[in-house]
Amino acid sequence: MADLTESQQRDFEAAAFRRLVEHLRERSDVQNIDLMNLAGFCRNCLSNWYREAAGAAGVELSKDQSREIVYGMPYAEWQRKYQTEASDAKKTAFEQNRPKGH
Repeated sequence: MADLTESQQRDFEAAAFRRLVEHLRERSDVQNIDLMNLAGFCRNCLSNWYREAAGAAGVELSKDQSREIVYGMPYAEWQRKYQTEASDAKKTAFEQNRPKGH
């Protein structure tokens, strides 16, 4: 493993997170249910993890605030612009593979 300082590790992890969020914003064609079915997490999971990290540091964020950070816009706006109805097959796959807490 690379010999990184804590500061370097944090900076690189933050950069990787920002790139992941940017990539997901660019790929609005990929639905959350697709991410959940393939990877077991989605944009909402990322926003929840972000909110939990903020809370652990004493910074309270609402679900709407953390989702806007990840989506780059209010969640309701993203849903109107990009969310499509999931097929029955995708819904069934989600129910069969649903991670805890979803």
